[in-house]
Amino acid sequence: MTEPDLLDSSYYGPLFGLLARMDADIAGLYTEAGIDGVRTRFVGPIIDLARSGPLTIKELAERRQVSHSAMSQTAAAMRKAGLVEPAADSDGRARRIQLTARSREVVPFLQAEWRATEATVRALDAELPYPIMRVVADIRAALETRPFTQRLRDHL
Repeated sequence: MTEPDLLDSSYYGPLFGLLARMDADIAGLYTEAGIDGVRTRFVGPIIDLARSGPLTIKELAERRQVSHSAMSQTAAAMRKAGLVEPAADSDGRARRIQLTARSREVVPFLQAEWRATEATVRALDAELPYPIMRVVADIRAALETRPFTQRLRDHL
């Protein structure tokens, strides 16, 4: 019996699909609340800006633990959606962004949603016989022993 071609599989596909469905459920709450233009990936940076005032892209990237490039793209999308704008105190060396009046209005809802989501996923995790965050920690530990890149090269 021959093995199936790995081009016909996506082993982590179900995991990505599950996360996408959960993300869509969260986005549905924004729609129900009449909040347009806010994507789930905007919420963390919006909350950080609401809590800490104007920040640079670098500062937001560090807080969110993402690359500068990823945060720059997110900030550009947020600017296009009318959620952030250049801060008045920005100079040429350190351009900061701040929330617009529109986004400041929705901050309380977004903070409540974030807290509700965290409580929900923690409760869901507690229902599992082997919590997903334990799986994440185990995968990270395994990758500390042998990095993912090395594993990929071994299969090439």
